[in-house]
Amino acid sequence: MFVFARLSLVCALTMSFAVASNAQLKLNTKTLGAGAKAVKAATLTDDDVIKYTKEYIQWMDAHNPVAPADDAMAQRLKRLTDKATNYEGLNLNFKVYLVRDINAFACADGSVRVCAGLLQTMTDDEVMGVIGHEIGHVKNKDSKDAFKTALLTSALKDGASSQGGTAGALSDSQLGELGEAVANSAYSRNQESQADNYGYEFLKAAKLNPWGMSTAFEKLWKASQEDSGDKKKKSQLFSSHPDTEKRMNTMAEKAKKDGYEKPVVAAK
Repeated sequence: MFVFARLSLVCALTMSFAVASNAQLKLNTKTLGAGAKAVKAATLTDDDVIKYTKEYIQWMDAHNPVAPADDAMAQRLKRLTDKATNYEGLNLNFKVYLVRDINAFACADGSVRVCAGLLQTMTDDEVMGVIGHEIGHVKNKDSKDAFKTALLTSALKDGASSQGGTAGALSDSQLGELGEAVANSAYSRNQESQADNYGYEFLKAAKLNPWGMSTAFEKLWKASQEDSGDKKKKSQLFSSHPDTEKRMNTMAEKAKKDGYEKPVVAAK
């Protein structure tokens, strides 16, 4: 959902701090059936993928607590992203989910969702680095491809994607099943590396310190080292990416080479 989140959808740690809500990100947790029939990719056009993406984000918004406009975290996110609603040809829309997950994700239709846990954990530069990373997955078409795969192996597994050449609407249960498939999707190391670099350049373009990419990884890596028996408090963010420390160091070296000074970040 950066994959950073592996909720990082298409579009991704130990929680020892207070959050705005005890809720967790809503996903349908039913197990996907083995050997499910996948419809042929040729039956699913790019326009179909975007249509289903819009259906999916509407479902996510309806099933998760969205912060109202006057909420402090919603106002913070608006301030941070006010100049990024149209970025490199992408029309972006942003919302905060009042859930404890340390997570964020961006979808192929330009929807970006940031969880309260991430906002409470990260500095402004780090939050924007995560967002830039997720936008990178969209720009590189990783998000669209991952979402298409999730559609073909979950919600559309029985060939219901095309009725007379028209993409059919998904049912509530199909959208829930799709959510689980998306959450379990993963990007390659090369895709992650490219998205990291995109997030780094995104920070520079916004005149923010690109060290935010490295320090975001650093916080997640340190938190992942903590011994916690409560798996429910473990963030999906980076949980499926054992290269977190390496990526942290790669971004740090990049910032040093470019002459940026590492900020002093107060402990959370």
